[in-house]
Amino acid sequence: MNRFFFSGSTTTKLDSKNRFVLPQNMRFGLVENGVLEFSIALGLGGCLAIYRKSDMEKIVAKFQAKQHVAKYQKFFTLFFSTLHHLTCDKIGRVVLPPMLKKSVDIKNEIVIAGVLNKIEIWPKEEYESQLHELLGKGGAGSDLVKMSEEAFALLEEEDETDIPVFE
Repeated sequence: MNRFFFSGSTTTKLDSKNRFVLPQNMRFGLVENGVLEFSIALGLGGCLAIYRKSDMEKIVAKFQAKQHVAKYQKFFTLFFSTLHHLTCDKIGRVVLPPMLKKSVDIKNEIVIAGVLNKIEIWPKEEYESQLHELLGKGGAGSDLVKMSEEAFALLEEEDETDIPVFE
C-alpha cells in the first residue's frame, strides 16, 4: 500500500502581511481532486495544524456525533472558532490569520513540519526548545529513547485491518 504522508521540516519567515511560503512538496500533498484547499487550526502542544480538506471533513463528522456532550463544549468552541479554511496564492504563500499567529505566539520565524496526515506550524523558538529538551545535552536524551520505544512498539500491535474477516 502506497499512502501519502507529510514529513520533513523547514524554517521560514513571515512577511509584513503575515504570509509564509508553504513548501511545494507539502502543497502537493494538500491537493485533492485537482484543488488546493486546506484548513488551519490550533494543534497540540503549542503549534498550529494544517489538515487536508478530506481529513477535516472526517474530523468534523466525528466531532458532530459528540457535539452535545458537555465535557467537549469548551474544546469545540475553541477549535472551531479558530479554524480557518484557506488556500495558497500562485507562488504558494499562505496568509496566517492574526488570531492564530497570536494564539501560539509566533513572532517572525516559523518551522513548518510534516507530521503524518498534517502539517504543523511552530514558532521557531518553541520548536527548537522542545527539540533541544527532547534530545538532551548529549543528543540521545532519555525522553527520546522512551518515546521511540513506545512509538515503535505500536508497530507490534495487531492492526484490525490486517485481520482476515470471514463471513
